[in-house]
Amino acid sequence: MKIYPTGVMLHPNSARVLVRPFISTDPERVAHIIERALTLPDAEVDAALDRARADFAGRHSDIEPIWLRHFRKVAKRCPGGLSHTRQLYIGALFSGEYALESAALFNPSIVPHPDQSGASEGELRFIMSLRATGEGHISSIEFRTGTIHRDYSISLDEVSPFVTAPELDPDPTFLKPIFTHKLEEMGFTNPSAAEIVTPLGERFTLSELDRAIAAADKRNQRTHVGRRTMECVRWLAESNYGLHFKASMPISERILFPVSSNESNGIEDARFVRFINDDGSAHYYATYTAYNGRSILPQLLETPDFQHFAVLTLNGRAVQNKGMALFPRKVGGCYLMLSRQDDENLFLMRSENPHFWSDPVLLRRPVHGWEAVKIGNCGSPIETERGWLVITHGVGPMRKYCIGAILLDREDPSRVVAQLSEPLLAPEGNEREGYVPNVVYSCGSLVHGSRLVLPYGISDSASAIVTLELEELFEAMTPA
Repeated sequence: MKIYPTGVMLHPNSARVLVRPFISTDPERVAHIIERALTLPDAEVDAALDRARADFAGRHSDIEPIWLRHFRKVAKRCPGGLSHTRQLYIGALFSGEYALESAALFNPSIVPHPDQSGASEGELRFIMSLRATGEGHISSIEFRTGTIHRDYSISLDEVSPFVTAPELDPDPTFLKPIFTHKLEEMGFTNPSAAEIVTPLGERFTLSELDRAIAAADKRNQRTHVGRRTMECVRWLAESNYGLHFKASMPISERILFPVSSNESNGIEDARFVRFINDDGSAHYYATYTAYNGRSILPQLLETPDFQHFAVLTLNGRAVQNKGMALFPRKVGGCYLMLSRQDDENLFLMRSENPHFWSDPVLLRRPVHGWEAVKIGNCGSPIETERGWLVITHGVGPMRKYCIGAILLDREDPSRVVAQLSEPLLAPEGNEREGYVPNVVYSCGSLVHGSRLVLPYGISDSASAIVTLELEELFEAMTPA
């Protein structure tokens, strides 16, 4: 089986920097900074702000709205009537640059672009997501766009020198049945939770929820159970949010950076899939791992266009561990998901709702020596005439990660019909060296024409893309 390198290699670029809040958790320190900013003469504020513009405006597409946004985070501590210039200056004091990909740019996932205009016959426009990791090992999601040409060569579009975080939707809407189900999963079936949720409608906004929390707070007289319940209700709301980018912004400039407390230390390994609905329309989902520095939580992204995103908690007792990957369409009237609840084996789940998952069924255990520690998926299954192609990863001796493949029955995906006995890709030569050595890993590939297009991360540092003939891959498989 011949592997065709494409020459595409993506290395981290520490010059791509995001402006994020730089606000101490110590209220006293925040107060001291504001006090110093208020006592400076206007002329000195003007001069300091001019220097900041000269130093940083050229590194960002539009920095002043970001400074104002960060000023608003501390505005309650400031007197009213401040000049626009002083607001900008205070906002700049509470801002800092973050090099998103200074440590690594890896674990890619690739899907067809929602806009195929401009693609010639036999070509496919694509969007590729990547995990970018910077200072403090905080991970975010970046994007690249490009074209797979008729000869299977690949060209990437020019990458924006800027990176920009999205605008958060200020008053997101929640579905009451999903919200209450998650509260029950979290163990909050007490009267305090009912007191908050019962008055709300079937669809309610964050502002309506806040009013219900405030009303319940007065009635509960701040009991320990009441306070704890209110904190968790608000945490759940913050974990489900909407965000959007300007339509004019290049996709490579758009960054999904941690927002909620459950992902404060990173958004890891997004597995994107183009999902075909029952009516033939397409929608994009991605599962990812939220990490807060102590525990992980599988989350779901939804987007129709890579401009507007909904971030949602997944529900059900099977929502555990890493590596959940959604099938690209319903099978037998159900949504299907690959998972790895026990951090060792590959499982299959069925559900009537993409937000609720339970009752995983064992799909495959580690079989070969190169995957004897554990196995998992490398993205969503790909539908082919032969069946569902699942690109896998296996961990073997010395924590060496290799990429393999299995084939599932097209009508009954719980049945493994074929598998590779040897790795499809293994870390060799320079690919062994990196932030985490001896690793090749992917979060999603696709089929174009007769070939599999496989992007993969190299030792948690950089990313490359290869292609291979699909029929040669099938011929190399042995019956399971």
